[in-house]
Amino acid sequence: MDSKERTDHLLALKVMRLTRPTLSSPIIVTTDSNDLPANILNNHLKNDVSSVPGVETIAAGQFLLLPQSFGNIYLGETFSSYICVHNDSGQAAKDVTLKADLQTSSLRIPLCGHQSDSTARDLEPGQTLDEVIHHEVKEIGTHILVCEVTYSPLTLTSNRMSFRKFFKFQVLKPLDVKTKFYTAESDEVYLEAQVQNITSGPISLEKVSLESSHLFTVNALNTNEDESSVFGHVNVMPPGASRQFLYCLSPQPSLTSDIKLLSGATNIGKLDIVWRSNLGERGRLQTSQLQRIVPDYGDIRLSIQELPNIVQIEKPFEFLCRIINT
Repeated sequence: MDSKERTDHLLALKVMRLTRPTLSSPIIVTTDSNDLPANILNNHLKNDVSSVPGVETIAAGQFLLLPQSFGNIYLGETFSSYICVHNDSGQAAKDVTLKADLQTSSLRIPLCGHQSDSTARDLEPGQTLDEVIHHEVKEIGTHILVCEVTYSPLTLTSNRMSFRKFFKFQVLKPLDVKTKFYTAESDEVYLEAQVQNITSGPISLEKVSLESSHLFTVNALNTNEDESSVFGHVNVMPPGASRQFLYCLSPQPSLTSDIKLLSGATNIGKLDIVWRSNLGERGRLQTSQLQRIVPDYGDIRLSIQELPNIVQIEKPFEFLCRIINT
């Protein structure tokens, strides 16, 4: 992000987003040895310093590339920015202060320069005032970074001067989460959560957990017998891909003994999702409280308490049922 300042100010303001670099990939153009160019293009690709020797044709880079544009910012990621105030004039500036706010559709968030102990600085020609800000974005939509610089020129007749610069960017939705509920006869609630990657690049799901309410005890059903994840050690999702997660919630004993309390237990909890993208850049997203629709038990409820798994034909078997007057 950059902006041109007015010529009547001694100071210049520059803003740059801090983000992780990407891998520089070579341009893959190859030909068959029987074609007219022969191996000219192949040899050129092998001599490309950014390609990996031996695997030049799979677009794997071996150098890091600094960000060339502002890029996308997704909900749950941390917005980091470097703000620089530079004195590019031939005069000194006294009592230089820098304030930065982040304006959303509903909030104005102070980022720097608002503390009571923040002190002003004097900038000689060629000197800079630097600030690095961090903020975890929690709203989707347009965000505006507002930077204000205030200073006094080194003249006896000049008043205190100030100017503002505005830098606009969009915060996008990274994941699409869909949920389904199923209530079993045993009063257990099964939650199926589908998480889809709607970013422009691949991400790695580091954690998808369900933080249940105090009314239920949660059991995640997404591991094998050896407690390893069913998705493998690294759960990588390409753009547009989805993963399904299953959870079993058992009601607390105080709910199962009282049908009225069980009918009012609609609050399930919320999903906590952590992912990594762009060489390990972290993002975190929490859903709102998930609500289930309680089944209609009617006036009389019949439930099976004990039932054998295997029975023999033409032989009696015993089971235990429970009848509740609701």
